Amino acid sequence: MDDFGQGAQKIILEGADFDGMIGDYYNYSEYNEDETCCVGAVCDQNHSMEFAAVFVPVLYSVALVLGLVGNGLVVAVLWHKRRSWNVTDTFILHLAVSDVLLLLTLPFWAVEATQGWIFGTGLCKTTGALFKINFYCGIFLLACISVDRYMSIIHAVQMYSRKNPWVVQVSCLAVWLVCILLSIPDWLYLTVSFDSRRNKTECVYDYPQPQASWRLGFRLLYHVLGFLIPATIMVFCYTRILLRLCRGSQSMQKQRAMRVILALVVAFFISWTPYNITLMADTLQTNVSSTSDSSSCHTMTTLDITQTITSTLGYMHCCVNPLLYAFVGVKFRRHLVEMLKAMHCPLKSRMASISRRSSMWSETGDTTNTSAF
Repeated sequence: MDDFGQGAQKIILEGADFDGMIGDYYNYSEYNEDETCCVGAVCDQNHSMEFAAVFVPVLYSVALVLGLVGNGLVVAVLWHKRRSWNVTDTFILHLAVSDVLLLLTLPFWAVEATQGWIFGTGLCKTTGALFKINFYCGIFLLACISVDRYMSIIHAVQMYSRKNPWVVQVSCLAVWLVCILLSIPDWLYLTVSFDSRRNKTECVYDYPQPQASWRLGFRLLYHVLGFLIPATIMVFCYTRILLRLCRGSQSMQKQRAMRVILALVVAFFISWTPYNITLMADTLQTNVSSTSDSSSCHTMTTLDITQTITSTLGYMHCCVNPLLYAFVGVKFRRHLVEMLKAMHCPLKSRMASISRRSSMWSETGDTTNTSAF
């Protein structure tokens, strides 16, 4: 915060190459001086920089606390019922773990927004890669769940047999390995650099020349693999499932059993679609804009602030999943109360009644008795 008190300004020179894949306030950016020196006018971005310094730490602190508590309870409940897992439970466990690991990177980015990067090159690479791995893992796991539900309901094909439980574990392992491969650019190109324009040390990408082309390539990779393909898979699968359920070919129990999974997908789209639209707009603006007039400067400032807000909304998604399990997942509530009772935690009579009602609801509202949700 001292840098802002001293009136340090964040400026962008015409043609500067900023990487906003994970948000400009993360300072996942690079600056090619050879391409930008003395070209165009100076665009003052001090307002968006100060906004991020205040907004990011507060919201990330809230997300960290709520997310760790919520996902910790999810992992605890699943572990308590580990002998009766089904396929969905396994995917949800991996989803909760990926959410926790992603949340653990937020304090580093919050500190960077206020003080710059003070943790060294090793943590810069590790934190950036860890964030990328778990970001991709979350959406890929949701896509896997949608495909499993689609094959089971539409084609009556069980992709994961109870006789071979290792198959779903192999699928999850494959997801993690793919996500690790997608984090290779972070290990290779993230570095710590002092930006005299911002008067801050930053964790930034240092791509080979031509940097603009490399940046555009990785941005497109994110758009396609990190959102468009998984989103298309989920939309297709759940559209077909909903059409089948609406025709009444499935029982009411199966329709109710789909509520948790559909709620997860809807929450994902609500959380991440605004950010991806903003990021696509930023990609177009960065690669099309050729002037630094007041209109272009205003657009840059607006995109910076919008990315800060929408990406924070996306990271709050890590806190939303446990709430959905609690309010939509009948059996999750019952298993949570049972776990607390087994730990001899004092429960109010109202909590006990929730357990009894949930048990009754799950008998008619959930077709998969082995599921913890």
